Amino acid sequence: MAQCAAHPAVLIALLVLGLAAVLLLTVPSEDIPRVPEFMYGIVLDAGSSHTSLFVYKWPADKQNGTGVVIQHSECHAEGGGISSYAGQQGAAGQSLEVCLDQAVHDVPAHRHKVTPVYLGATAGMRLLHISSPEHSAQILQDVGHTIQSYPFSYQGAAILSGQEEGAYGWVTVNYLLENFIKYGFVGQWLNSGRPTVGALDFGGASTQITFVTQEQVEDEKDMMKLRLYGQEYSLYTHSFLCYGQDQVHKRLLAHIVKSQGYSVSVTHPCHPTDSSVKVNLDSIFNSPCTAKYKPSTYKAQNSLLIHGSGHYEQCVGNVSEIFSFDRCPFSRCSFDKVFQPNVTGSFMAFSAFFYIHSFLQRITGITVTTPSQMEAAAKTVCQMTFTQMLDFAPDQAAHLRDYCASSVFVKVLLLKGYSFDEKSFSRISFKKKAGDASVGWALGYMLSLSNLLPSEKVRTWKALAPGVWESLIVLFVMLLVTVLVFTLRACEWKKRGLDDRVI
Repeated sequence: MAQCAAHPAVLIALLVLGLAAVLLLTVPSEDIPRVPEFMYGIVLDAGSSHTSLFVYKWPADKQNGTGVVIQHSECHAEGGGISSYAGQQGAAGQSLEVCLDQAVHDVPAHRHKVTPVYLGATAGMRLLHISSPEHSAQILQDVGHTIQSYPFSYQGAAILSGQEEGAYGWVTVNYLLENFIKYGFVGQWLNSGRPTVGALDFGGASTQITFVTQEQVEDEKDMMKLRLYGQEYSLYTHSFLCYGQDQVHKRLLAHIVKSQGYSVSVTHPCHPTDSSVKVNLDSIFNSPCTAKYKPSTYKAQNSLLIHGSGHYEQCVGNVSEIFSFDRCPFSRCSFDKVFQPNVTGSFMAFSAFFYIHSFLQRITGITVTTPSQMEAAAKTVCQMTFTQMLDFAPDQAAHLRDYCASSVFVKVLLLKGYSFDEKSFSRISFKKKAGDASVGWALGYMLSLSNLLPSEKVRTWKALAPGVWESLIVLFVMLLVTVLVFTLRACEWKKRGLDDRVI
C-alpha cells in the first residue's frame, strides 16, 4: 500500500507554526507585554467667564511624543472666571476647589505627586492686568496657594498672551485630528501626510484666528514658527482682545447708549421685540473694552432700561460699527488695522462659535454651511420674538436675548472681517470636541510645556496588549489545527483513491 507523504512546504509550515505556538504558550505571564500604566497631566483653563479643569493621560512607558495623549476627564467650576473675583481675598482659589477635588479622585493616588498641574489664564485676566495689575497679581497668587495645597506637582499659574492662546488652540486641533503624525497599522509612528487645519476660537473676552500660510506675514507680531515632529510650520495667528462674546455685548450696548444720547431708556435693535430689561451702568462700563464709550457724568449705580426692537438691518449696522474696516497700513487687513493673509485650507471653529452655530441650526432648521445660509439664519433669529425662541429652546432662556447680536457678530466677523467666501466658508467645521477630547488651547498648552511635542521625528514600536497576544496565540493554534486536519484528510483522500484503483 502506498505511503502518504506530506509536501515539504507543508512540513516546514507545520514546524514553524508549531514552534511559534509553543513559544507563545510557554512565555511566562510576567514576560508578556502588559497594558502600560498611565501618566497624567492637569490643565486649568481660566477663561474670562468660567474655569474648566482637564485631566489628560498617556502611556507611562511612552515619553517625548511617542504616546497618544487623550482626555481622561473634565470639570467646570461654578461661578465666573477668576478675574471676576478681583478684590475678594482667596475667592478665586476657592472657586477651583470642587474641580481640584474631582481631579484627586480621577488621578490614581500613586500618580498624584508626579502629575503636573498648570493654570493658564486668558483674555479676562489680560483685561484685568490692564485695568488693575495689583488685582491680577493677587488672583494669580491666590489660585497658586490653593493648587499647591493639593497633592499634585504645581507648575505655576500664568496669563497667556493672545498669540499663545491662538497657537496652542491650533496645536490642540491638529494633534487631535492626527494631522502631525499617526500610528501605522503595525504600531509605528508615521507622517500623516494630511494638511493642517486652521483654528477659530471665540471666547468670552477675545477671539483668535490661526492657520498655516505660505504668504509673507507683513506684521511680525502675528507670525509664529513651530517645528513639530521634524516639520516646520509657519503660522499666522492673531488674537483680538475685546472681541470675545461677553465683551462684544458690552461694547455693542455701550455704543447704542452713546448713539442714543445716554438716555435712561434705549432701544436695542438686536434684542427681541417683546424683550425689556433693566441693568446698572456699571455692568456696561466696568471694562477697559468700553472705556471710550463711558459718559463724562458716569455714575455706576445708575440704571438703564433696554427695550428690544428686533430689527435685523439696524442690528447689522450697529454691530459693524464696533469694527474698524478703514485705514489699513498693510497690503490688506482684516479689521482694526490688523494684517491678515488670505484664509487657506480647512478650519475648525470652536468655543462660542460652536454654540452659536448649533443654536442657529436648532432654532431655524438652516444647516448654515454657506454665507447665504449664515445670513438667512441670523436674520431669522433676529426677527423672532423672545416667546417664539423660548418655545424652541426653553433651556436657553437666560441667553436668548443675546443670540441675535451674537449671530450677527459671527456673520460680520467671518465674512467681512476674516473674508471667508462661498468656497472657504464651506470648509469651516463647527465643533465642540475632536474624538473624545474638548477642543481648546488647554491640551496644546500641556503638550508644549510637558515636552510631549518633540521637534524631531519619532520612531517607536507600540507594545502589544495582552488581549492582542492572546488573540494571536488563538489564531496560530487554529491555523495549525486547520493545516493538520487538511493534511490528514488529503492523505486519507489520496489513500482512498489508490485503494479504489487497486479494486
